[in-house]
Amino acid sequence: MTDHMELEHTRTPKPSFLKGLVFLLVIAVIAALLAVFVLTQRSEEGPLVPTATPLPISVDVVEVSLSDTLSLEERFTGLVSPRRTSALGFQSGGRIVSLRADVGDRVSTGAWLARLDTRALEAQLAAAKASIVEAEAAYALAEATVDRQKALNERGHVSQQRVDEAIAQANTSIARIDAAKASADTLQVQIDLARIVAPYAGVITARMADEGAIAAPGQPVFELVESGVLEARIGLPAQLSDTLTVGEDYTLKSDQGDVSATLRAVTGVIDASQRTVTTVFDINNTDEVASGAVVRITLDRDVQEQGLWVPVSALAEGQRGLWSVYLVRSQGETRRAQKSVVEIVHSEGDRAYVRGAIRNGDLVIIDGLQRITPGQAVTPVEVEGAYEAPKTASLGQ
Repeated sequence: MTDHMELEHTRTPKPSFLKGLVFLLVIAVIAALLAVFVLTQRSEEGPLVPTATPLPISVDVVEVSLSDTLSLEERFTGLVSPRRTSALGFQSGGRIVSLRADVGDRVSTGAWLARLDTRALEAQLAAAKASIVEAEAAYALAEATVDRQKALNERGHVSQQRVDEAIAQANTSIARIDAAKASADTLQVQIDLARIVAPYAGVITARMADEGAIAAPGQPVFELVESGVLEARIGLPAQLSDTLTVGEDYTLKSDQGDVSATLRAVTGVIDASQRTVTTVFDINNTDEVASGAVVRITLDRDVQEQGLWVPVSALAEGQRGLWSVYLVRSQGETRRAQKSVVEIVHSEGDRAYVRGAIRNGDLVIIDGLQRITPGQAVTPVEVEGAYEAPKTASLGQ
C-alpha cells in the first residue's frame, strides 16, 4: 500500500483545461499584434499590401521611322603583289660554273645570271663549223665541174648524163652545207640556253644552287620577282564588280596612305570558296606601297530593304536564331509590351538594321529588356536622339 502511494506521488500532473485555454489565448494575441504591426508599416508608396494589378514600369522608347533603302559603304581588302614572279633554271642539265647574282640583287632585262660548263658543246660547234667549210669547198668544186661538163657537152665530147651527174653532185653539196649550218645553229642554241638570263627587270629573292653543283633540267636556281610593276587582287560581290569600269582609276587605302590604281581586269567568274569575283588593279604609284601590303577599296551599295536601325540593346534573342524587339502597343487605356519578331539585315558596331512586322509610328523599347515580359504594363518615355543610323557601314573580307 505504501509503494502504491509513492508511485502516485512520482507521476507528472496533467495540465488542466484552464491552463490550455490560457495558452491558446496568448498565442492568438501575439499573432494579432504581429498582423497589426505589419499592416501599419508603410513604405513611400503606401502599406506593404500587394495590389491586384502591378504598377506599370517606365521604359525608354523611340518612335519608328522606316527607311526604304539601306545605304552601305563597304570596304573590301586585297594584297599587293608583283605582277610577275619566275623560278629560273636551265633547260638542260649540267655543271654550274658561274653564278653572277645573289639574293637581294636588282637585275636588268637581259642580264645573265648563271652559266653551265659548255666546253663539250663548244667543241661540237667547232666541228660543225668545220663541216660547213668542208661542204662549201665541195660545193665550189661541184659548181666548177658542172661548168666544165656543160662546155664539153656543147662540143660533143661528153653525154648529157655526165652533165646531170655533175649538177646532182652540186645540189648534194648545197644540202650538206645547209645540214652543217643547222647542226651549228642547234649547238649554238644549246650553248645560249646553258646560261640563265633575266627575262625582265626585277629582284632576286631566292638562290637555290652554288657553283660546282649539277643542275637537273628545269631545276630552279633563282627566283626573280618583277620590280616596278605591282598589282592588287581584290574579291568583290558579283553585283558590286559589275559597277566597276575597266581602265578607270580608283583610290585604294593602305597603311601608308592612299594608293592610285587602274582597274585592269574583272574575271567575271565567282570563286566557289569565297563567293566573290576577282578584280585586278595595276598600282600606279609603286614607290608608295610595298609588295605584300594590304589595300582596301571602298564602294557604295544600296540594299532595297525596308527597315530601321535599332541599338543592339533593343534586340532579344529567340529560338532557332530568331530575334525580336518589344513594341509598346495600347490595349484600352493601358499600354503593354508586345514582342515582335524581326530579321537582322545588317549589323554595324552597336547598331543593327532590322526588318519585320513594324509600322511607322510604333514605339520600340530600346533598353532594359531583362525587366520586361510580353503583355506587361509599361509607361513609355520617348528618348530623342537615342540612336542614329550610321553614315557608313563597312564590310571586310
